[in-house]
Amino acid sequence: MTMRRQAALIGVTAFLAALAGVFLGRELLPARPRAGAELHEVLHHRLALDERQSAKLDSLERLYAVQRRALEFELRASNARLAAAIEAEHGNGPRVTAAVDQNHAAMGELQKATLAHIFGMRQLLRPNQTAQFDRAVVKALTEDSQ
Repeated sequence: MTMRRQAALIGVTAFLAALAGVFLGRELLPARPRAGAELHEVLHHRLALDERQSAKLDSLERLYAVQRRALEFELRASNARLAAAIEAEHGNGPRVTAAVDQNHAAMGELQKATLAHIFGMRQLLRPNQTAQFDRAVVKALTEDSQ
């Protein structure tokens, strides 16, 4: 077997082994739950919302989805400005500092909108539903992200 053929065989074997490893890892290791997944589960499956609550919740979620996309777009644009400033200054200069401040402002707006959404959802709930919702919110905010 020639060296070129042997190298190609080793490369193909390594590639197939890597694919098999990814497949096995995805199948055998449990996926980490998304942040807020339990909150969604509580709202949609455990609180027994009535039709009025469900309709208002759907409306709130649609509005928030649009707002969140716009804020996430602004955050990505802010990250791009930060990257450009870092590339231009190669250090913590005035452009980088300004871009960091803009980035923090964009993150803050997203967090404020998320909290407003959470409080808006809470307002839809009956008094006997709020304790379970509050526990899910606290858990979502305090769970270890590892």
